[in-house]
Amino acid sequence: MIKFKDTNWYPYHGVLLPKIPPHQEIVLSKKEQRELLKKSQAYLIRWTSDWDTEKSEFWYIVKDDFNGLSELSSNTRSKVRRGLKNCKVSRVLADEIAKNGYEVYASAMNCYKTNLNIISKKEFSNNKINSENYDIWAVYEKSTGMMIAYSSNKIEKNSCTYTEIKFHPKYLKLYPSYALFYEMNSYYLEEKNFLYVNDGAKSIAHNTNIQNFLVDKFKFRKAYCRLNIAYRKDIAIVVKVLYPFRKIISKFNFSSAKKIVVLLKQEEIRRSFG
Repeated sequence: MIKFKDTNWYPYHGVLLPKIPPHQEIVLSKKEQRELLKKSQAYLIRWTSDWDTEKSEFWYIVKDDFNGLSELSSNTRSKVRRGLKNCKVSRVLADEIAKNGYEVYASAMNCYKTNLNIISKKEFSNNKINSENYDIWAVYEKSTGMMIAYSSNKIEKNSCTYTEIKFHPKYLKLYPSYALFYEMNSYYLEEKNFLYVNDGAKSIAHNTNIQNFLVDKFKFRKAYCRLNIAYRKDIAIVVKVLYPFRKIISKFNFSSAKKIVVLLKQEEIRRSFG
C-alpha cells in the first residue's frame, strides 16, 4: 500500500489503483503522475474522474435508490419471493466463508471461461480471514443448511462495492441470486442509507453477465465517468507502438496476447475522452 496526496493506492497485477470509492475525485498533475509511478514501480496507474457525468465509454454499474419489491417487474418479484422462500440470506463473519465457502468458490470458477486459476483451499481461507473493511454475506439452502452462495462487499465512505460474488451452479434453480441481491440492496440503500451500491466498472477483459443481470432485473444503471491512465515510460512506448495493430493482436489466443489486448482496450477507452 502506498499513500500519495492523502489517498491510499494498492497494486493489482502491476497496475496501481486508488483505494477509494469511485465517486471520490482524484486530480494528479503530470509531475505527480511521474512521481507516483516512480515511487510504486507500477507499470501504470489508473483512476477515474468526472463521476456520474454525460454518457461516455467508461462506467460503473450502480444503484442509488431502493423501493422494495414495487420497483421490480412481476417476473423478478416472483423470483425474489421464491429465492427468499428457498434460501436464508445472512451477514456472517469472514471465518464462516473461510470454513464453508470453498466448494461454492471452486464450483463457480469451474463454470467460468477465464484465464484465472482456481486457488487452493488454504489460500482461499487465508484470503477470507485476512480481509478487512469487508461485509460478508452467505446464502444457505433452507432445507439442508448448506451454503450455496456468498458475497464479499467492500465498504468505503458511505458506499458499497459488491466485490466478489459466487453462486454454486447446482443450486441456481433455488434463485439464490434474486434473494441475495434483494436483501443486500435493501440493507445498504434502505437500512444503512448509503449513497449507492455498485458492482464495479465496465469489464474490459471479458463480458460479464452479472452486470447485465443487475441492470435488467434490479434497476442498476451506468454511472458514466472518465478513465485516466498514466504509463511508465517503457510501457508507454509499447502501447504507442502496438496500438495501431490492436485488431490484429486481438485475433491471437495465447495468454500474453490477451494481456496486451486488455491493455490496448484500456488505451482505446482513454483516447475516447480526447
